[in-house]
Amino acid sequence: MSDGINTVTNGAVMEITIDRPKANAIDLAASRRLNQVISAFRDDPKLRVAIVTGAGERFFSPGWDLKAAAAGEESDSDWGVGGFGGLNYPRNLNKPLIAAVNGIACGGGFEIVLGTDIIVMEEHARFALPEINVGVLADAGTIKLRRRVPYHVAVEFLMTGRWMDAAEAKHWGLANHVVPKGQAMAKAREIAQQLAAGPPLLFPAIKQLLRHTEMVAENAAFELHDSLDAVQKVVRSEDLKEGATAFAEKRPPRWKGR
Repeated sequence: MSDGINTVTNGAVMEITIDRPKANAIDLAASRRLNQVISAFRDDPKLRVAIVTGAGERFFSPGWDLKAAAAGEESDSDWGVGGFGGLNYPRNLNKPLIAAVNGIACGGGFEIVLGTDIIVMEEHARFALPEINVGVLADAGTIKLRRRVPYHVAVEFLMTGRWMDAAEAKHWGLANHVVPKGQAMAKAREIAQQLAAGPPLLFPAIKQLLRHTEMVAENAAFELHDSLDAVQKVVRSEDLKEGATAFAEKRPPRWKGR
């Protein structure tokens, strides 16, 4: 059973689509399925990059399926090992993820977007954390948004539940690219192919170093750098030598991932 979560693999790229008409809302089963898919992506050495998007033209995802909530689902349910939607607090996810935001991403849907590394947003798409209006704490949004945008922007956004359009999201750095309607997947695939062709050991090192030093002072971050296993794999790798050799020989590098 897909539970409305569809996947397609194209070489080293996995595409994950939330396809739950009418709005791609996520219930308990869909969240657990997303966690399974994200874990499978993480653990498959053949997969390098993932794209997360929503089906249709109006919604990426509004987050929690409130009809399921009204029917008895609890907010503190076991949503899966990585939390709601698989990307609230994923474990050891050192591969790049791209969000192709094809429409409204609010509530838990916006929190999924915040769990990705590169965000492509269509010009009609919008973000919001409207949980304040139904008495729910947007916990992952509260924790993550403050680390992405200035304090006063995050607080107003959280406390009013207001909408943010694509232009404002780009202004605050919440979108890497804003593209015309219907073009998010094309741009996301372009970026994914560029990443998939890159040195395999570098992306885990970058993500691990970013994650472990996010709230660490600069000097301490440099000391921590030497203790990270993904960083040490790069330092001791054949690919490091191959990159230098390829540069000297004026040819594209042949990455081996070791």
